[in-house]
Amino acid sequence: MASRSCANFLYLASGGLLDIPQTPRTLPRVMTVPGIISDADGYDSNDGDSDATSSGSRERKIIVANMLPLHAKRDTETGKWCFSLDEDLLLLHLKDGFSSDTEVIYVGSLKADIDASEQEEVAQKLLDDFNCVPTFLPHDLQKKFYLGFCKQHLWPLFHYMLPMCPDHGDRFDRVLWQAYVSANKIFADKVMEVINPDDDCVWVHDYHLMVLPTFLRKRFNRIKLGFFLHSPFPSSEIYRTLPVRDEILRGLLNCDLIGFHTFDYARHFLSCCSRMLGLDYESKRGHIGLDYFGRTVYIKILPVGVHMGRLESVLNLPATATKIKEIEKQFDGKKLILGIDDMDIFKGISLKLLAMEQLLQQHPGMRGKVVLVQIVNPARGSGKDVQEAKKETYLTAKRINEVYGSPNYEPVVLIDRPVPRFEKSAYYAVAECCIVNAVRDGMNLVPYKYIVCRQGTPIMDEALGRERDSPHTSMLVVSEFIGCSPSLSGAIRVNPWDIDAVADAMTLAINMRDSEKQLRHEKHYRYVSTHDVAYWARSFAQDLERACRDHYSKRCWGIGLGLGFRVLSLSPSFRRLSIDHIVSAYRKTERRAIFLDYDGTVVPETSIIKSPGPEVISVLKTLCSDPNNTVFIVSGRGRSSLSEWLAPCEMLGIAAEHGYFIRWNKTSEWETNHWGADLEWKKIVEPVMRSYTEATDGSNIEIKESALVWHHQDADPDFGSCQAKELLDHLESVLANEPAVVKRGQHIVEVKPQGVSKGLVAEKVLVRMFNGGRPPDFVMCVGDDRSDEDMFESILSTVSGPSLPVPPEIFACTVGRKPSKAKYYLDDATDVLKLLQGLATASSSKPRHLADIEVSFESGT
Repeated sequence: MASRSCANFLYLASGGLLDIPQTPRTLPRVMTVPGIISDADGYDSNDGDSDATSSGSRERKIIVANMLPLHAKRDTETGKWCFSLDEDLLLLHLKDGFSSDTEVIYVGSLKADIDASEQEEVAQKLLDDFNCVPTFLPHDLQKKFYLGFCKQHLWPLFHYMLPMCPDHGDRFDRVLWQAYVSANKIFADKVMEVINPDDDCVWVHDYHLMVLPTFLRKRFNRIKLGFFLHSPFPSSEIYRTLPVRDEILRGLLNCDLIGFHTFDYARHFLSCCSRMLGLDYESKRGHIGLDYFGRTVYIKILPVGVHMGRLESVLNLPATATKIKEIEKQFDGKKLILGIDDMDIFKGISLKLLAMEQLLQQHPGMRGKVVLVQIVNPARGSGKDVQEAKKETYLTAKRINEVYGSPNYEPVVLIDRPVPRFEKSAYYAVAECCIVNAVRDGMNLVPYKYIVCRQGTPIMDEALGRERDSPHTSMLVVSEFIGCSPSLSGAIRVNPWDIDAVADAMTLAINMRDSEKQLRHEKHYRYVSTHDVAYWARSFAQDLERACRDHYSKRCWGIGLGLGFRVLSLSPSFRRLSIDHIVSAYRKTERRAIFLDYDGTVVPETSIIKSPGPEVISVLKTLCSDPNNTVFIVSGRGRSSLSEWLAPCEMLGIAAEHGYFIRWNKTSEWETNHWGADLEWKKIVEPVMRSYTEATDGSNIEIKESALVWHHQDADPDFGSCQAKELLDHLESVLANEPAVVKRGQHIVEVKPQGVSKGLVAEKVLVRMFNGGRPPDFVMCVGDDRSDEDMFESILSTVSGPSLPVPPEIFACTVGRKPSKAKYYLDDATDVLKLLQGLATASSSKPRHLADIEVSFESGT
């Protein structure tokens, strides 16, 4: 089954096509309405329009994670597999955030190896009984995928640990990366087996599945797809060391919504997108959005919460009350500090013990009165780093107990065994203080659970003989490097590496007045109880729906190979300009206006030589020589270079510096925009720009006759962007009463006279044609950047007036597939030249009265 699918995927990591034979299916799509089953075999369509049948009115959400929320064990008597829900897992709890009629389907792996002969039977049982779809990764693939790439590469890197030497982390292994890609592909295949793509929402969880969105977006262009990262996301300086950094970023960007616990994690992700992919982001009505090939990828920042009902139900158990009494008796007369952590190198257990040692050394009076109980959960990974951390923990605890302990007093109590939920809850309820000292952690819900358990329940209070209205207190010491820290404003935040500061924080927490402990506890409890796991899931689901609202209002194209695949999403009316179509319209008209941008349109943006080639000069001369044509080059470049380069084109009009200077042909004089005649403001702007240039390495100033431009494309992306924003604000302030405008563009800040734009050039030319009694019946405008959008908009508004009895044919065309006010697009400057050659041939060929003779041109479509 799935094991056969992985063999053909290994080449993907090298950029192979995603058009791969799918994993053979063993499960039908889920029947959600009697008699209606979505298509199980429609795998050959790449169109965004779904080929699946709608599931009716019932909402469905597909939750995809590395592991299913199930326990698995084999019955010793019957030999059959038995399964039960893992009630502690977040994946199960998040269902509370959905409406009661929402069907939730889980896709993931089992924590058991199922023999291939039993997989089909087990899969059907899990689907029928638990709405779970198992992936059944082959054992070797699972090992390389999870213990290999996830735990040896991604987990350390996302926790800021670089493989500086062989003894300190593992070097990048492409075989493990190939296993990661293959595993993600198998997960994607399983989602495809059960999805109704028109209606279902898919929510992918955590770093194990970061390229899975690429496979799903490839199959269904308009799939509703969200992702939540439960680990930290490292700074760009760390992340950029990953050899497959772009593939993973692009995988995440194939989602509609990406969630993080904290703004720091989101900020690091956005910085990576900016530095490595050149993407900018902006806040749209309170929501952070990245424009990615016409799609808006939204960023969600919200820490996960706990399941209040689950915790409270455990507190109500008689076993919990009994255990609380035992712990209170065991530590009678002592204040208990509690730590509950996984045994791993990032949890800072040894640092916590050193802080406890420091506390006892500095405060002899607290010896015999304070106990640190450290519960150690089993390690999730394996390796010598875990063994070394465990060894150090035991040695440190032993040393502290030997130095500061006594026959009746053990300052550090290590509990290194499986601890049931009720026992942990009992320790939470008794502890005077809880300390989480991780050096790096994605979220960590231990503080939230501690707060809920300290609040208790009426049933627990009654069982313990407490007054129902008695005040509740709690104290938290939390590392500033964990995800829950920002939400716990009443906690004492510490740098876990600063042993003295942690010791002082523990001392302060123990000795703080009860009244202040109560206030801090109440503040925390209000937050934790209102921001539980249901709130988190509901908020994410609502934002995902909002992010997908415009899916069907745009046309979609799949572009890119391998893991570089992405979807281009554009207006439904936006289409490639057919050269045959425009030539036909051109030949039928007699009063034509043609506007062309220069850089990126008639000359490639990437070209080192900025002067036009002989082919461009030839075609422009032919177009200008046609008496029925008014042709203009409209550019931001200076007039001297443009007039020199385009000198052979005697009848060509030129608008330089965005229209500040206009010349109707080679023999006419340059006209200056009278609105921008006052350029005294340049004396104010230039010193300001020079100060920013000196302070920003890699920036420079371009001085034009009518404008000043500050460039920062060679500066550090983050710093350059920050400085550009500051410069924009600074210039807007000092130029408030000056006839100049400040605009920010792609890696530039430009100051130019008021009333100067490419749009005004187009308007001026068209109005002159109207007033001369030759209103245009054909208008073509081609450009590639933001300034050309002004021309597109101006042309549409100018020719749509009531003064024209017959509106002209308008061909507004942008270069490159991207969001634009233009109706058409061409791929690059080469296509623009083909277009112009087609028009030039029509101008210089046969007489117009021979309408029955047709000439064929290559359309390039």
